[in-house]
Amino acid sequence: KILLRELEPLKVIEEHIVPALDAVGVEYEQGKIFLPQLLQSADAAKAAFACVREAMINKAEGNSESKAGRIIIATVYGDVHDIGKNIVKVILENYNFEVLDLGRDVPADKVIEAVKSHEVNIVGLSALMTTTVASMKDTISKLRAEFEDVKVICGGAVLTPDLAKYAGADYYAKDAMETVRIAASLSK
Repeated sequence: KILLRELEPLKVIEEHIVPALDAVGVEYEQGKIFLPQLLQSADAAKAAFACVREAMINKAEGNSESKAGRIIIATVYGDVHDIGKNIVKVILENYNFEVLDLGRDVPADKVIEAVKSHEVNIVGLSALMTTTVASMKDTISKLRAEFEDVKVICGGAVLTPDLAKYAGADYYAKDAMETVRIAASLSK
């Protein structure tokens, strides 16, 4: 809350929360911290995002602009990490997108059902672990079998442009702002 007195909410995310999460991820991969510390960091980040989200909502109150578009987001099946997805959700909403957040550990069938029932043609998928890239690929494959016009944006800590291509994604987003740019271009 102290940073929000001095900085815009997006600056707090981009300059403080995301770099802190990146540092925690690096230390976890290097074996300097372990799962309990990783989970504590995730809880701290969720609390920080709640403060940032509140500031964004307060700032946006009274904004009567029409919605920029609708997007479904989910962390793929087998992956329970949703910090990155939550960042993307907050920023998309700040840019006036209607975000249908399916949560974490989401089976492909649930994504397909949401696309059908909400008639959405943009899906954002997140994976933090390399072991769940296969699940991302499976979800995208099933989406392709059901819908020709659905565009898939993928991101997450382990994702690279090559892994996103391997999974069958239309777009790779390295961060939340890239997701906004891609979604905006698809919503025109």
